[in-house]
Amino acid sequence: MTRAAPAHLDVPRPQRPGAAATAPAGRLRLGIDFDNTLIAYDRVFLGVARARGLLPARFAGNKQAVRDAVRRLPDGETTWQRLQGHAYGQGIGEAALFPGVGRFLRRCRQAGHDVFIVSHKTQFANYDPARVDLRAAALGFMDARGFFDPGKYAIRRENVFFESTRAEKLARIAALDCTHFVDDLVEVLTDRNFPSGVARVLFDPAGGETPADLRACASWREIAAALLPDVLLPEVLLPEATR
Repeated sequence: MTRAAPAHLDVPRPQRPGAAATAPAGRLRLGIDFDNTLIAYDRVFLGVARARGLLPARFAGNKQAVRDAVRRLPDGETTWQRLQGHAYGQGIGEAALFPGVGRFLRRCRQAGHDVFIVSHKTQFANYDPARVDLRAAALGFMDARGFFDPGKYAIRRENVFFESTRAEKLARIAALDCTHFVDDLVEVLTDRNFPSGVARVLFDPAGGETPADLRACASWREIAAALLPDVLLPEVLLPEATR
């Protein structure tokens, strides 16, 4: 298993000298994916799969382990899509921010960086009988966690975008003139239509094999060290999941 660790965060914008280096200076325009980048669904998928009798009570594992096990069941692909509809809709309240996300967002607020959340998320899931509005559910999660609270993360609500296709997501990243974009999907960051000049950061907690031209970070602490090294924020007594 290999991980590329280049010294710089991908292709720099010449007109934005601070956006290129691992330790950038100046005001950034940071784009961040939502599902599985800011928010972790491991315990949601595990809990609902056990509750529905799809997996034994003793089963343990993350979202990927649950997905692989469910897909091996009869009609497994449809069953997995039903689980996704529940997790991203009714079950989203049981999800959690990845460790380090809260601290990263507070440091962005302190430094005055612009933060944009750009998510490839349809309004409704194909296999959700409850027809929960997935976008409204995501906004509710953000609201409950203080994303829009001026005293917490202070992200402007109008800086959250949900796009129906990957192509629309990439177009949004370009239109926002992001200096950097953080995503958990290699296929998004390596798409041939990904806007040039935007420094790409792969959030890869599993530590998988990474294309040589991508900067991969295994944690939000690592992302913060790369993007916000000169922002000083005193440690506070908060649970690790909110830092």
